[in-house]
This record gives sequence, C-alpha cells and structure tokens, in this order.
Amino acid sequence: MREPLIFDGHNDVLLRLHQQDISPGKDGFQGSGGKQIDLDKARTGGFAGGFFAIYIPGEAALSDSHDEMMAKNYDLPLPPQVEWGDAIKVALSQASILFNLEREGALNVCRCTQDIKNAMAEGKMAAVMHMEGAEAIDPDFHTLEVLYQAGLRSLGPVWSRPTIFGHGVPFRFPSTPDTGEGLTSDGIRLINKCNDLGIMVDLSHLNEAGFWDVAKHSTKPLVATHSNAHPLSMHSRNLTDRQLHAIRESEGMVGLNFAVAFLRSDGRMDEDTPITTMLDHLDYLIAQLGEERVGLGSDFDGAAVPNEIKTIAGLPNLRTAMADRGYDAALIRKLCHENWLRVLDLTWM
Repeated sequence: MREPLIFDGHNDVLLRLHQQDISPGKDGFQGSGGKQIDLDKARTGGFAGGFFAIYIPGEAALSDSHDEMMAKNYDLPLPPQVEWGDAIKVALSQASILFNLEREGALNVCRCTQDIKNAMAEGKMAAVMHMEGAEAIDPDFHTLEVLYQAGLRSLGPVWSRPTIFGHGVPFRFPSTPDTGEGLTSDGIRLINKCNDLGIMVDLSHLNEAGFWDVAKHSTKPLVATHSNAHPLSMHSRNLTDRQLHAIRESEGMVGLNFAVAFLRSDGRMDEDTPITTMLDHLDYLIAQLGEERVGLGSDFDGAAVPNEIKTIAGLPNLRTAMADRGYDAALIRKLCHENWLRVLDLTWM
C-alpha cells in the first residue's frame, strides 16, 4: 500500500546532512544514498513530506546512548545549553540546506496548507520548516521574525535540555513527564509571539509543567508532533491521559513517534519491535483523542524505528498493518495526512 500519501510530523534529515557535511545532491538526498530519508525511498514509500527540523545538537549528543537505553531503567545526562551565537550559525546552516534542496527541485518549502496540497498534487515533497529547541531565537525575537519571513512555521521552545524559554523532559525511563519547572517568562512571551505570527508550537519535548503553561497561555490548538501514550510506555517523553484530554479539548493532535524506546513497554532501544506495537499506540491515541486528532510523527533520521519499517521506503508496511487492524480507508487517510492539514489550517489562519 503506497497510498494514501503520508505527511509526517517530524524528521531530522537536515541535521544528518549538516553533520555529515554532505551535499544535498544524490549522495545525501536526491538519490538513494540517504539513511532513512531520500527521494528514491520517498517514491517507494509514498512519503509526501512533513516537518523538517532545524536542531542544534551541541557539544555532546545522545547518538551513543543505544547501550544505556537497553537497560531496565536509565536517566541519560543531557548536553548543556547552547549559547545563541553558536546556535544561530547551526540553525542558518540547516535552513540553507533546506533552501538548497528547494532550489535544486527536490522539494517545496511550504508556508500554508495550500502549499502542502499543491506539492502533494504535483508529486513534490512538501517541507515545513520546523525548529526543535529555540536556542537560536533571541529574547527580543529578531531572529524569530526573520526566520518566519523565510518560512519557519513550527517551533518547539525546547528540545530536552533547558533554554532561556523553558525546560524539557530528560531521556528517563521509567518516569512521568513531570520532571521540573516549566516555561520561563521569556517562554510565555515566545508562545504569545508564535500565536501572533501563526507559528505552530510543538509540545513534544516540553515537560509536563511546560505543557500546562502552553495550555494556559496559547490561543491555538495544542500539538505534539512526535509523541506517544504514557500509559503504554512509561517514558518521560510520552503523554499522560490528562495531557491527551487537553489536546483533544483544544482541537489539537498528536503525531505517533516511531522511535522504539518510546513505543515499548520496557523503554528499550530495541529495533526488534513488532509493528503491532505502533498500532497499539495508535489505537490508544484514537480512543483518547478521536479519529481527527491523531497522525504520524516518525522522527526518521533521528531515531531507531521498528525493523519492519526501517526507512520511509517501509511505510507501505504500516499502511498494511493499519488495514489489517481493521482501520477503514477514511481513517487511514486521516492518519496519513488529512489530520495534519486540519490542525495546520486552525493554527496558521
């Protein structure tokens, strides 16, 4: 099943290209040389595009954390906060990679839902510029204004380490998302500014206190682009029933994270995870949120995903699993892309 097309809530291909210092050309994106995302795999998998994250990794990354996350419990140390002067250089580098891909005809940078629909109709990959962690945003919001004009339409105030705007959740299992303080006063100002501009606020890495701060101050739907259900996997990154109900009441949505550590009940970074585990989370999210408020948020090029999928070329296996679970064609369309278009219409208007 290569249809319906999938519009996805999160990927890290810009970080991969930036870190490997690879040209966006055939070795890195426009052939079959990518890790989990490239154009050839997209055609095979029916991948229409999604949120392309700008992420600042800092001096110490979590890329070597696989062994620790195979333990029965873990609490990984986070990299330190990145100063603005360093962060803005990396952010602009990744934004430049995105615009070079557009210039070379590999994708379209989309600034409204009609842009996404047009790209999908034309067979072009649709890319929404997203920022995961706002270290590159100054407290006067000059950078935010410029990046918005360039195409930024989605932003997470934090990744997991703290910033001047708030506090994220650590990579901790087992744990609730209630891990500390929430937004700062600058963070509340950032939420208000994003609302004014029409930038979607992403809750996926905020801790629970920060989540409720956004719920209190934001006038837009609550959205977690790549998160899962805490009752099924007791990881700090996942959402409690109370959080899910707040998202439902705001007409927001959640994108299912494919990262195995956030899917499994044991929290292990084990790619030998059956695709049915993903369906269990989808079932739960649909039961809590309704059919119109659930989508996909893979974390491709930034996470270990189930072996039955591996890359975007494996997405037909997910569609088949949905059908085998009894999801009808209308529900599969909603999960694959219609629900993202619905919530973006509400957020960007």
